[in-house]
Amino acid sequence: GINAEYMGFIFINLGMLARVASSVFPAFKLLTRTLSTQVPAKKNTTKLKEMIRSKNLEFLMEAHNGLSARIVAETGFKGIWASGLSISASLGVRDANEASWTQVVDVLEFMVDSSSLPILLDGDTGFGNYNNARRLIRKLEDRGVGGVCFEDKMFPKQNSLLEGGRKEQLASIDEFSKKIIACKEFQRDPDFQIVARVEALIAGWGLEEALKRAEAYRKAGADAILIHSKMSDSKEIEAFVKEWKNRHPLILVPTKYYKTPTKKFRDWNISVVIWANHNLRSCITAMKETSKKIFEEQTLVNVEGKMASVNDVFKLQNNDELVASDKKYLQERIQQRSNKTNIYTIHSVSYTHLRAHETLRYLVCRLLLEKKKTK
Repeated sequence: GINAEYMGFIFINLGMLARVASSVFPAFKLLTRTLSTQVPAKKNTTKLKEMIRSKNLEFLMEAHNGLSARIVAETGFKGIWASGLSISASLGVRDANEASWTQVVDVLEFMVDSSSLPILLDGDTGFGNYNNARRLIRKLEDRGVGGVCFEDKMFPKQNSLLEGGRKEQLASIDEFSKKIIACKEFQRDPDFQIVARVEALIAGWGLEEALKRAEAYRKAGADAILIHSKMSDSKEIEAFVKEWKNRHPLILVPTKYYKTPTKKFRDWNISVVIWANHNLRSCITAMKETSKKIFEEQTLVNVEGKMASVNDVFKLQNNDELVASDKKYLQERIQQRSNKTNIYTIHSVSYTHLRAHETLRYLVCRLLLEKKKTK
């Protein structure tokens, strides 16, 4: 049969021909409109799936709110890692499931609205057993998230890189595999990506256990395997890669072994590398330095010009679109009303103020009518 990608190619090219023809033959305009509705934008789930299955090494950059998601998109990255550590830290809580899954989903909604990039959520353990995890899947699909990564720890989790924390407790292979199966059966979009994160190396359970778990999760239906390590070099990751033999897409998070050249990841045929928490950490550094300087010097003289301008903020908020929309949807109406009443001219007004003005007029009319009735 003809695959979806080929059909998309046909529709796009027919659409181009129809648009040219419509300039000569008006009857073609209907065909143009029909074709334009039959070639929808590519879904975020499909974009993420293509990244994971790409023959080239792909990268996901961390973001933790709408603003950072837009910055990642403007930088040129193709996808976003919605880090559990970063989101929890931005909310002022610990990365130990202290933020509920509904609070995390609220953050993701702003991130999806701020960027057209596919997002892979750091979904921790799924916030409970298979039932909690599959409910999360549905909510992520509803909001246009590309996929989720679940780790094989016990709920509630603790961060894998935390020093001096409690000893890692991992779920059984059977329980976590069935969690993956349940989520794959429950998802509605076949392109929604579920990544299984293996924590055996973090827990000190060794290479053999890590391989055993990864293979079980692959068979359970995981779309990719994320193998994690907190070693400062990539030796145990390299050992895993050699034994894995490229049997399924592999994702790495080189936060600790950051000195490993990216060329090595390409040589190992890694699918995706995640830069996991660096936007959050750079924000913390910048905010600490700025706050300290203003506190000590009690002036803004030495900080202005060394940070983003207010106009930079407006640009990231897409205020140009709002200004243009105000002119399109409000200006003419406001101008007509002001000319008719001949009281004053409103050059710019928000929707909220417009509603308040209409409400006031309504109340005045009601009062006049009531007064007339009493007479």
